[in-house]
Amino acid sequence: MEPRPPHPSDQPHAPRPPEGPYLPADEDLAEALLALAVPFEEVNGLLAARTRLARDRGVRALFEETLHAQAGAVGTLGEPAGIDRDWPAGVADGAGLATLLFTALAPYTRAHHRALGVPPEVTRSTLADLGRQLVVSRWRGHSGLGNPRWLTLHFRGELFQLGRLQFQRRRPTGADTEAARAAEAGEWTIQVHIPDHCGPLSPEACDRALDRARAFFPRYFPGEPYRNACVFSWLLDPQLADYLPEDSNILRFQRRFAPLRRPSRPHVPEDTNPLRYVFGDVDRPLESLPRDTVVQRALVDHLRAGGHWYVCGGRLAL
Repeated sequence: MEPRPPHPSDQPHAPRPPEGPYLPADEDLAEALLALAVPFEEVNGLLAARTRLARDRGVRALFEETLHAQAGAVGTLGEPAGIDRDWPAGVADGAGLATLLFTALAPYTRAHHRALGVPPEVTRSTLADLGRQLVVSRWRGHSGLGNPRWLTLHFRGELFQLGRLQFQRRRPTGADTEAARAAEAGEWTIQVHIPDHCGPLSPEACDRALDRARAFFPRYFPGEPYRNACVFSWLLDPQLADYLPEDSNILRFQRRFAPLRRPSRPHVPEDTNPLRYVFGDVDRPLESLPRDTVVQRALVDHLRAGGHWYVCGGRLAL
């Protein structure tokens, strides 16, 4: 009898955290933060938050409960995130606790990656999104992590950064299942994410990232037959072609993908989506926004003319 192919449930899970302290103190914690690309100017505040965490029994219990839940999810796919989008809002030092949570979780993620054989440089690049998210949050005028839930994908082994792009392992559900079925995209789909503040979205950088993804997932997740990649982004709104030059990186990125629609999801305007990514602030009057780049001018001019922007879907074969 031939051996059955690997199944996602066969993937090694990281061990649950032991009882006891979860974070190193002093310079060891500083090194752990810097290893996750946390900006230097954030370190002292996080060290102080760690000290207060150790002294507050109630906050420590909340922290430990959440850490155990997240450590138990390392190695799973598509499980509930188990963490609120703004965790732990309303708690003293809440802005720092989410960062400390992922710092405590990182050793279990690294152990999971090692068990899979994932190269260390991929692990470093993927987990460094913690520091990038702190920079993005500060750029948008906030402290701490703006959306800790997003980083649960990185730290449980569901999302990997491979060069310029990020790739998320997915079995589509709900409206996404309908879209995948309509496009004959298969049961398993890689979702592509385009991180900001990571350099130009050049065709060469995208080619390299996609080539890495085509080699990466069959090697490290052989039981998950990914035949297609999909993306849902304002960058795929076809109206951008009315404003951008034909050879722009955004339009060349668009042309990689065939349209992918979600039949049961209404096509509604999502104007704040591009404004958040390009300007950081969705509340400023349009006339006060900078117009330094062709993309900035396109977004503002289209809205001021009464138009709207949409998040659109696309897929490509792997």
